[in-house]
Amino acid sequence: MILGRHGRVAAITAVAVAAAITLAGCSSGGSGGSTGGSHNYKIAFVPKSLGNNYFKASDEGGSAAVKGFGGTYSEVAPATASPTGQVPFVQTLTQQRVGAIAIAADDPQAACSALNAAMKAGVKVVTFDSDTNCRDAFVNQATPQGIAKTLVDLTGKALNGKGKVAIESGGPNATNLNLWIKYIKQDLAKSYPGITVVDTVYGNDDAQQSLDAATGLLQKYPDLNGIIAPDTVAVANAARYLSTSQYKGKVYLTGLGLPSEMRTYIKDGTVKQFALWDPTNLGYLAAYTAKALIDGTITGKKGDTFTAGKLGKFTVGADHEVVLGPPTVFDSSNIDKYSF
Repeated sequence: MILGRHGRVAAITAVAVAAAITLAGCSSGGSGGSTGGSHNYKIAFVPKSLGNNYFKASDEGGSAAVKGFGGTYSEVAPATASPTGQVPFVQTLTQQRVGAIAIAADDPQAACSALNAAMKAGVKVVTFDSDTNCRDAFVNQATPQGIAKTLVDLTGKALNGKGKVAIESGGPNATNLNLWIKYIKQDLAKSYPGITVVDTVYGNDDAQQSLDAATGLLQKYPDLNGIIAPDTVAVANAARYLSTSQYKGKVYLTGLGLPSEMRTYIKDGTVKQFALWDPTNLGYLAAYTAKALIDGTITGKKGDTFTAGKLGKFTVGADHEVVLGPPTVFDSSNIDKYSF
């Protein structure tokens, strides 16, 4: 059979996806008990993309948890984030009969057909970091209101309650980012009415695009007073731009960042404060949530409880949600205590 150009690309992509998943499953296994006796503890993590340091940290936590309870861990994802990029990986994992998929969704709906098929086939689906409209449980890093309030208060106090700010986000379709932005805008209007949000731009979880987005903001708004970046790639690259620009020390930047990526900018004065939870613990909790679903300890209903290894006991809240905890604020006084 002769394939057209699009057919050849689709065939090559399908082979590449299957090969990547097979290799990941072979190289990332835990101790020999991949099925945990009578339970299928083959747990696959699907971040938004490969190479993102935030997801490297969360997946390290997931790997440690899965290996700790005798399961088999694997990680697969597209090279770059896109709304439909995770779909073929979910489909192949379902065919491979994994016990659970832990996915940080790039889009709330794009992967739902594949995820619903996975659940119908008996695969437990846990979302973490970014939610979908289709899953057994969602492991949230913190409440969206709590995240927004932390970033809003840092900005409001730094600007004495007045000025112009912009928001630099990751992907425009990310459920978690859009929800945080919604509450950031609401909280700013309520708590700091003297601060105006002049624009929202996107870096699409890409370093160069995030750098370009920050550059474009200051070209468009040279009188900008602050940038709020609720995305690790966005805040790191906004800081990279500011650190060598005329706006260093003049534009207040905060957001959700990794201490390992933001340490330089805290030390040189580009950034005063930023926030985040421990993404390693987020992945760890996602893995234990998957295990609890596989074991039948929880079904995802409100009030279900389970123990997540070293993190202790958790209770499932409304809409099948498990919350890790409040974010930590990082500054020059504590930045060196953290390595993730």
